[in-house]
Amino acid sequence: MLRVYGVLAGVLDVAVKDRRILSNPARGVNLPRKVRREHRYLTHEQVHALALASGEHRALVLVLAYTGLRWGEAIGLRVRDLDLERRRISVSTNAVEVGREIQVGTPKTHKRRVVPFPRLLESALLEQVAQRDGEELLFAGRDGFHMRRVRVSGGSRSWFKTALTQAGLEPMTLHDLRHTAASMSISAGANVKAVQRMLGHASAAMTLDIYADLFDDDLNAVSDRLDDAFARSSVGKVWANPGSAPPRT
Repeated sequence: MLRVYGVLAGVLDVAVKDRRILSNPARGVNLPRKVRREHRYLTHEQVHALALASGEHRALVLVLAYTGLRWGEAIGLRVRDLDLERRRISVSTNAVEVGREIQVGTPKTHKRRVVPFPRLLESALLEQVAQRDGEELLFAGRDGFHMRRVRVSGGSRSWFKTALTQAGLEPMTLHDLRHTAASMSISAGANVKAVQRMLGHASAAMTLDIYADLFDDDLNAVSDRLDDAFARSSVGKVWANPGSAPPRT
């Protein structure tokens, strides 16, 4: 409902700008609070079990889980966007499925970015680009064109849902692999600015807002450092030895 409201409000904003209506009746409406779905994070073992169960889509699963690319960004990649020597992926397009058509445009923030990938992805990506032209899609569908978002239709199971079952994992979405990439990066010591750049968020504040739960350890580290600094201070030394005289200032 919130998405429908956003589209309607945007259309009416244009109508106001074109002076077709005097004001936007959609603005100022009290909307129900959006409840954010709890994120799913996979471990390294779970990611590799899922990738193995995904068969021909193994490289795609690994890229999504270790780089945090959005689905549309991943399926829009060309072989030329991959720099195996520097271990970098150039993200400049986003392929969005609208009805039965794939519309290719810029990424969500309309900014090109370069995303690093770990060395553990090299072999899978080398197999993916073997004997392919630079203009070919890196992750193409069986017809050679853009892949379609996985979904259940006509009672048949998608390859992703089948892979989840075979890997013994609970139901999740492909977008949860993006959350997994954020979790793994933060666990490996990446700061919020690095994670923001990797995920292509508009700001570090947005990254913190979405993944505040992943920075709990950072908050603990801050309090621990404050304790250490206090213990080294003159006041802290008095607290540690109540019977000693307070230091002169």
